[in-house]
Amino acid sequence: MPFTVASIDPEKTRAARFLAGDPKQLLIDGRWVSAAAGATFGTSDPASGRGLALVARAGREDVDAAVTAARRALNHGPWAGITPAEKGRLLWRIADAIEDHADELAELETLDQGKVYATARFGEIPAAAAQFRYYSGMANQLHGTTIPTSITRQGPAKRIFAYTTREPVGVVAAIVPWNSPLLMAAMKLAPALAAGCTVILKPAENTPLTALRLGELLVGVGVPAGVVNILTGYGTEVGSALSTHRDVDKIAFTGSTAVGKQLISDARGNLKRLTLELGGKSPAIILPDANLEIAVPGVASGIFDNGGQVCVAGSRIYAHRDIYQEVVEGLADRAAALTLGHGLDPDSDMGPMVSRGQAERVHSFITQGRSDGVEVITGGAIEGCQGTFYRPTVLTGADPGSRLMREEIFGPVAVVTPYDSLDEVLAWANDSEYGLAASLWTESLSNAHRLAADLNAGTVWINCHSYFSPELPKGGHKESGWGYENGAPGLENYLESKTVCAVI
Repeated sequence: MPFTVASIDPEKTRAARFLAGDPKQLLIDGRWVSAAAGATFGTSDPASGRGLALVARAGREDVDAAVTAARRALNHGPWAGITPAEKGRLLWRIADAIEDHADELAELETLDQGKVYATARFGEIPAAAAQFRYYSGMANQLHGTTIPTSITRQGPAKRIFAYTTREPVGVVAAIVPWNSPLLMAAMKLAPALAAGCTVILKPAENTPLTALRLGELLVGVGVPAGVVNILTGYGTEVGSALSTHRDVDKIAFTGSTAVGKQLISDARGNLKRLTLELGGKSPAIILPDANLEIAVPGVASGIFDNGGQVCVAGSRIYAHRDIYQEVVEGLADRAAALTLGHGLDPDSDMGPMVSRGQAERVHSFITQGRSDGVEVITGGAIEGCQGTFYRPTVLTGADPGSRLMREEIFGPVAVVTPYDSLDEVLAWANDSEYGLAASLWTESLSNAHRLAADLNAGTVWINCHSYFSPELPKGGHKESGWGYENGAPGLENYLESKTVCAVI
């Protein structure tokens, strides 16, 4: 049966005004400017292949200009003297602006990335606003401490007064991925600004548009010049220049483990601070007493939402042998029932992969799996004339040491494996280089918390998957990263402590 994609005209969306006109420029020191070299690149709708906009392609000269602006704003001007209350009010205004333009931002995100509109409009865009609201309340919570000390060297009639202060870490390079562009930007911008840092935001080259539209909103609500700079371009050019720049104090990165390791090497020059949220290969463990009416759709959402292009996607599914067949059939039925189509088509359940290259990468796992004897229960095919859609896929029979079970696929591919005991499944779940997240599905409180305690993962969900909120810390163990975003730990990423010891 031929696969067709509904024709969506970007000029008839709420994002049309933003998409119209000249190439999109860089935001440097509060002004929109072309790249110093005059270079541009195109961004397109992955569902249709239709071009959306030309975007400035920044280079090292632009990086130098943005870093200089960020350093100047950090040390001088209104940002250097802003009060905590003023920071809080500014972050609140940013949240208001995002919510006021939520429909437009959601359509722009869908056009540029491919995700279905409902995911953007009712999930990720509100979540981005929530980041700024949450951290607006923490801008005046940067408390130091007084420290009783046992030092005895003070002179007669003198005493020692010791205390700590909290200060911004400095100039931050925030490098965000293409799977949830606006939300990932907000998760870095909001705590960095609450801490008093200045930021150079580098969106992924596949999905630069919502970052640029956010830049317009930031200027509109009064973010001072140089506090947030936005550089669009390629990771090998802009990302590399930022990560090696000696006047950048910190890198906040979400992306692949391979790039994270490169950033560690790049940061050696001036010992940049690093927050790294990296790859995942998250297990979903279904116990024999699980309520399958909840577990099967929950696990399906955990791997098929956003086309599986989610760092915490539950791609390794372990079902107890007593319920294994029922789980496989249930997941396959749900996968086969999902409607592929343009993200702005209200009948679509799943949009395309972000690019043809990503769809082909996903398919390479299936091709190798078939040659290794893996059974494809449903899916396993590229669709559409652009070659960007991928059928939701359910597989069985994968070897624990295979590429399918070891590497992050970042696509709608679920591998289901039977197990017999809790000890067995715990060992399998932990047998991974990654440790980002996991989910457990059971009615047994004891088993749930026993497994949660023993799983090597930064987040464990019980009877749910991919539940996030700004107050819930999010990060990884092992090769899934360094540090945590969200919550109080998310703010700590952007702060330094200073100890003051005085004889008075």
